[in-house]
Amino acid sequence: MRLRPLGTTGLRVSEFCLGGVTLGTRWGFGADEAESRRMVDVFRDAGGNFIDTAATYTEGQSESIIGTAVAGRRTEFVLATKFAMHADARDANSLGNHRRNLKLSLDGSLRRLRTDYVDLLWVHTWFFENRLDQTVRALDDLVQAGKVLYWGLSDTPAWVCAQAETLARLRGWAPLSAVQLEYSLAERTSDRELLPFADSAGVAVVGSKPLAGGLLTGKHHRPGTKPDTRRSAGADPRVERVVRGLLTLADKSGVAPTQLALAWILHRHPSVIPVLGARTADQLIEGLGAASAVVPDEVLDQLDEESAVPLGFPHELTARASMRAGMYGPFPPLPPVAP
Repeated sequence: MRLRPLGTTGLRVSEFCLGGVTLGTRWGFGADEAESRRMVDVFRDAGGNFIDTAATYTEGQSESIIGTAVAGRRTEFVLATKFAMHADARDANSLGNHRRNLKLSLDGSLRRLRTDYVDLLWVHTWFFENRLDQTVRALDDLVQAGKVLYWGLSDTPAWVCAQAETLARLRGWAPLSAVQLEYSLAERTSDRELLPFADSAGVAVVGSKPLAGGLLTGKHHRPGTKPDTRRSAGADPRVERVVRGLLTLADKSGVAPTQLALAWILHRHPSVIPVLGARTADQLIEGLGAASAVVPDEVLDQLDEESAVPLGFPHELTARASMRAGMYGPFPPLPPVAP
């Protein structure tokens, strides 16, 4: 794997991130500890150094497995984990973005990861139950204490990300360094606001579900298999059309659908670092093969066209030829600048 910068942090991370949601079996699926540790080794041997997990993944088992797997070589990895999601049915405050939950959740994560710091701490999702400046200041305190090196926002609207980035910059707090969002051929709505925000603010983008929960592997379209209930043809004809097109192009180009879907992100959206989740080392190896897959430009162009989503207002308005003629008249537009 090649290395890429993590936004403007100066960190170098692998072009794929190993996802921790399938490490552990306490949710009734996923890889056992032996297979999980094998995946970490396979990932590292392939040049991977970026691992993403969360305090609540497989009820904490994911963090524990990762902590054991990286013991003795902690500095070889960039570890990211998350806080905010509900963790204890007996404690009504074991959820949310507030300072108390942040402290207790991070303390537990550090114990399970067997480390005294995390490279990147995500706010798992924004709850809208406390003031944003309280959370951003609490994250800054943890950065100053050395327990967290960088922080990011996951599953959060672009306008909240923009407020957080502005707050941190104007008040001299530790800056927003990354956003995590769902991104794949099947889910491109982040093209509207989140990706333009990240580009303009210089923050890293980590893309979850790059295979749309397995939908883009083609496994739900094999004869004799059950259709995907979350994104069936009846529920979303556009996604079904995208998957069918992907499978056709994969067959013509001789590239596995999994690798083609991932290669599209690497080649056409290099600012997005896909998070690879797998249940076996063999699945992980197949996905990592996308880094060396050779895909013709015309195939990528067709995937672009078939998976595109309407950008909506005001993007489509300002892109119209008549509107641009009215805006600029006889003068050519200048190169865009960050807001």
